[in-house]
Amino acid sequence: MLVSLTVGKVDAGVTVLLTPDKRLIEFPSILLPPDITSGSIVDINVARNKNSEAAAERAFRELQDRILSSFGSTEPSAPVLRCRNATQTSVVLEWDPIQLATADLISLALYRNGQKAGNIPKPLSMHTTKISGLAVDTEYTFHLVLRTTAGTLASQRVAVRTHKMTDLSGITITTGILPPAVREGLAAAVERIGAKIVDGVRIDTTHFVTTEGRGVQWEKANELNIPVVRPEWVDACERNGRILGVTKFYLDAVRVGPPFDNSERPSTAGTASGGGSGHASAAGAAAPPPPQKDSPTQHRPSASISSPPPPRPDFEENGARQKEEGGSELPDPSDDEEEQEEEEDEEQKVKSGGQDEQKMLADERDEKRLATRPKPTVEDEGDDETPHEEGKAAATENGKGGKSPGDGSSFQDVAL
Repeated sequence: MLVSLTVGKVDAGVTVLLTPDKRLIEFPSILLPPDITSGSIVDINVARNKNSEAAAERAFRELQDRILSSFGSTEPSAPVLRCRNATQTSVVLEWDPIQLATADLISLALYRNGQKAGNIPKPLSMHTTKISGLAVDTEYTFHLVLRTTAGTLASQRVAVRTHKMTDLSGITITTGILPPAVREGLAAAVERIGAKIVDGVRIDTTHFVTTEGRGVQWEKANELNIPVVRPEWVDACERNGRILGVTKFYLDAVRVGPPFDNSERPSTAGTASGGGSGHASAAGAAAPPPPQKDSPTQHRPSASISSPPPPRPDFEENGARQKEEGGSELPDPSDDEEEQEEEEDEEQKVKSGGQDEQKMLADERDEKRLATRPKPTVEDEGDDETPHEEGKAAATENGKGGKSPGDGSSFQDVAL
């Protein structure tokens, strides 16, 4: 097909061509003759190349076949889940290596009773997992969900029931260093209770039995937090017909001795009085110390103004007297007690001084009262002279003209 076009604007890269019906076509300038200018008419022959089309079609089909053979022949498969072992409180699950084909892995999750329990770490290399903390004699359902770039696939649901306390078939034992006789007895006991012994520490190993804490397998059991017990634990489980706790049977646990009766325990007083051993027990050390003996200076009554202070004991005379008699010397009073006695003496002196002063004032008042008293007349002096003189003599004997108590005396005179 021949097409005639008029050259319009000529540019270095693109030339504008005009069709007879005045349409614009941008055409590469490199494909046009070099001597064209604006207004030139060029003829372009357009034809279909069927041979080239067939070759391109063949090349495309070959490429599609290679892609299909490389990436489309296989597809990811659903994981296959199964129960490896079950105990009273744990379940060990395992599955076949996952098949991703040409897809990329997104995640592998474990579901328990229809709810997501968590993602499996390193799903390309890990093919087992252990679920602990389950209830005894309870049924659970587990399944896996595989997510890839080619889609999401789920495994079949596996129903697992945990064992009863009397079911010992779930016990899986790995043995460590044992004497030959003990190893033979352990193997027979494990067979009788329905448990099993495996070589090497595995994920389904429930107990590691040994008599010595050393070796590669012992270290691996500690890393995996597997209980390390003595052979006596298996014998105890067989005797009781049920699984027992391992606390008392740990390899490094204190061996259980005969029961201790508190009634036979000697009392602290008996131990102290008997004097059989010089070592004090914890209970004896906690006993309260005996009370100290009362010294002569303790519980001294406090001095008061209304009563005189008690006499001060003469410790030096008592001590000298006891020395002569062969006894021990009495302890001297402390400094605090001496200061207290000095203060009591000072208070007594102040009290005595005040009472003497009050007595003197009362005597002066009596003398003034006698001085202002009217003198008796002649008639009065007749028979009363002798009694009056006797009264004056009695007053003189009382001192300084004082009167006897009750005759105009003050309260201080009566008290003294």
